[in-house]
Amino acid sequence: MSTETKTVLRADNVDLMRNGRYLLRDASVRVEQGEHWVLLGANGAGKSTLLSLLGAFVHPTHGSVHVLGHRLGRVDMRELRTHIGHVDPRLRVEPSLTLFETVLTGLTNTPDLIPRWSATDEERERAHALICSLGVEHRLQSPWYTLSQGERGRALIARAQLSNPALLLLDEPSTGLDLAAREQLLTALDSLRANHETLASILVTHHLEEIPTSTTHAVLIRGGRITAKGHVDDVITTENISQCFDHPIDISRVGGRWIATAS
Repeated sequence: MSTETKTVLRADNVDLMRNGRYLLRDASVRVEQGEHWVLLGANGAGKSTLLSLLGAFVHPTHGSVHVLGHRLGRVDMRELRTHIGHVDPRLRVEPSLTLFETVLTGLTNTPDLIPRWSATDEERERAHALICSLGVEHRLQSPWYTLSQGERGRALIARAQLSNPALLLLDEPSTGLDLAAREQLLTALDSLRANHETLASILVTHHLEEIPTSTTHAVLIRGGRITAKGHVDDVITTENISQCFDHPIDISRVGGRWIATAS
């Protein structure tokens, strides 16, 4: 897979239509190596739809999308997705797998271990190192069904990162987490980004308190249209967020984290 260019993702004037209705309209975004984007918008705004395009799951109706140097429509999308890490808390995992085994499935991108397949010693060592870096090594051999939502979230990040992808997509990774578990996950994500300087990532959320401090850029989307994009400090403002969510909202920042309160 080509990694010569520093541009990891590029969408140019993209429309996506289903049953004669626009789900996305004239969307353009460009993500470079080492950038960490947040995609913000209300429920139904088009966040997951845009992520599915950038993650090489669907083709655009109009416009072009380039992922890791390859244009969608001219590349095997299944093969392309093996170079993308995807963190989705709704992923179905075989409940009897241990945390360690679940992380190893990131190499095969399957919900269970493939019969007669085994990871190399180097891959197992990398999986162990990732699990330790994300703070869940004490649950290494625990079955998936016994893990808390927070432990599962961090395990899924390790799983997505195991193949050393150039791009990490996180689809509302804090879903279902309590306050402590959310903070542990965000701290782990900040640490992961710091240790992988060329990694690019996109995190989808509709809660500003779920944005990690390591975030560099932001996209706001409303009704299938991008309303603002760019450096995170320029995008996450009282005016932009109020427009995006169609409600007066005051934005403040404490310790590198954003806080939203109704005006």
